[in-house]
Amino acid sequence: MDAYITKIKAISERLLKDGTVEAVIGFREGTLPTMSEPCFIKRSDDVKDLVWNANCRINLANYLTNRKEKIAIVAKGCDSRNIVNHIIENKIKRDQLFIIGVPCKGMNDKDTGALQDNCATCTHRNPVIYDELAGDLVEEQTGVDKYADVKKVEAMTTDEKWAFFNNLYASCTRCYACRNACPLCYCPTCFVDESKPQWVGKGEDPIDVRTYHFLRAYHCAGRCTDCGSCEAACPQNIKVRQLTKKLEKDCAELFGWEAGLTLDKRPPLDTFSIDDPNDFIK
Repeated sequence: MDAYITKIKAISERLLKDGTVEAVIGFREGTLPTMSEPCFIKRSDDVKDLVWNANCRINLANYLTNRKEKIAIVAKGCDSRNIVNHIIENKIKRDQLFIIGVPCKGMNDKDTGALQDNCATCTHRNPVIYDELAGDLVEEQTGVDKYADVKKVEAMTTDEKWAFFNNLYASCTRCYACRNACPLCYCPTCFVDESKPQWVGKGEDPIDVRTYHFLRAYHCAGRCTDCGSCEAACPQNIKVRQLTKKLEKDCAELFGWEAGLTLDKRPPLDTFSIDDPNDFIK
């Protein structure tokens, strides 16, 4: 970690001093000991505030949406995949970015200190796109079952699934921390905030809570990189990824697709191919 931060600081200072970028998006110490916080560094003198540790779990790609300046960003594997999403979806241009890639062996859970669930099964620890690396590439994990928890839910009966999801979201207060931390949720007006028409109620009625989570998950289908920011941000420790991982699994099985691995292809749900599965059509 110390070697990483030394390199991150050196790269950031150089880029700011020579005018390659106008700002660096990275992490600094947070107000909580288990959460490093995102920050914008605009002066070379301030790179001393940058940190890198196992608490840098928020996806920094969330701060790139529609930016106009030249900017550097510190990116681990999942962050880099969301940067790919942003470029494909025309939210940022590749030539605006200097990507400081950070090979990553995982972030710690904010409450337990153990490895985050998504990191334990991550198979893309290294950045897929970068301009300069802050450290040597790490060995990728193989032989892990990324969808073991999804398969358990798939094997349940209908009544068991209903009870499972009712219990999963029972403590949700609709604070929208999961949405706000998600780099995919960049709509100017979210469907939950629409009033004409009003797609979903504003309170904590169980139907409205489920509607919010299910619709948000479907908006992420084929785009989610399983970065875990949604769960890291949730004050109620809800396993928000249960839905997005199911859709990630479906995209892998139906389309052979993993999000954010290439700039050359668009996600399967915003393209059409004559070979697309159509077994659902009767």
